Amino acid sequence: MKTVLKIGGRAQSSPALASIVAEAWRAAPGSLCLVHGGGDEISALQRRLGGAPGFSGGRRVTSEEDISIVRMVLSGLVNKQLVSSLLGAGVPAVGISGEDAGLIEAQPLGIQEFGHVGMPARVNASIITTLLEGGYLPVISPLARNADGYGALNVNGDDAAAAIAVATNAAELLLVADVDGVIGAQGTVLDVLDVETARGLIAAGTASQGMAAKLEAAHAALAGGVPSVRITALAGILDAAAGTTVTLAASMAA
Repeated sequence: MKTVLKIGGRAQSSPALASIVAEAWRAAPGSLCLVHGGGDEISALQRRLGGAPGFSGGRRVTSEEDISIVRMVLSGLVNKQLVSSLLGAGVPAVGISGEDAGLIEAQPLGIQEFGHVGMPARVNASIITTLLEGGYLPVISPLARNADGYGALNVNGDDAAAAIAVATNAAELLLVADVDGVIGAQGTVLDVLDVETARGLIAAGTASQGMAAKLEAAHAALAGGVPSVRITALAGILDAAAGTTVTLAASMAA
C-alpha cells in the first residue's frame, strides 16, 4: 500500500517532521513517497535578489528568470536539507527532482498568467517504483520537464503529489497543511468534505489561495482513482482520523 505525502509550509520546517516520517516509514517500509514544497524559501531568495514573489489562484507565478531560483531552492537547498534530516532519523531517503529521468512531464498552465508553470501531464512511475523496491524513500522536488519542449516548468507541489499518487496507484494521498484540516463556513475543521461543497467554499472565498489549490489537487487525485485523500496537519501522518477526508460525492460522506 503506497502513501504519497505532500509536505509544505511550516510543517516542512518543523523539528518533528523527520521523526514523524521515520515512524511512518518504520510502520510500513517501502510504502511512502514524499513530495515537498519550498515556497517561503523561494520567496525569500527572490526578495534578496531584488525580485518580488507573485501568485495567482494559490500557484506561484514563475518568470523565465525565476526558474533558476526555483531549481536552486527546491531541487538543491530544500530537497537536500530534507534528505539530510530524514537520514539522520534513520530513513533511507533519496532526493530527486521531477526533471530527473523525466519523472514529471508538464504542460504549460498559461504563460501570460502564470509564466513558466505547468500542470503534470505524465509521471514516469517506474523511477519511484524502483526506489521503493530498493528500500528507499523518494523525496521529490516538484519541478517538471516541459512536455512542449526544452526547459523546466514549476509545478505546484499539491498538483505534483496528486499526479504521482495516481500514477503509482497509491492507496492514499496526504496533503499536509499548516492547519488541522479544511475550515468550513462555520469556522470549524470539517471531518469530511465532498468536492461539490469544496467548490462552494472556494467560490465563497472560505477556501482560498493554498487551500484552494489543495482542494483542486484532491479532486484530481480522486478523479484519477486514488481511494483516499486527506488534508491534515503534520500529526495526521500518524493519525488516520485526523484532518479532513475529501470525497468525490456527498453520499460517500454519509
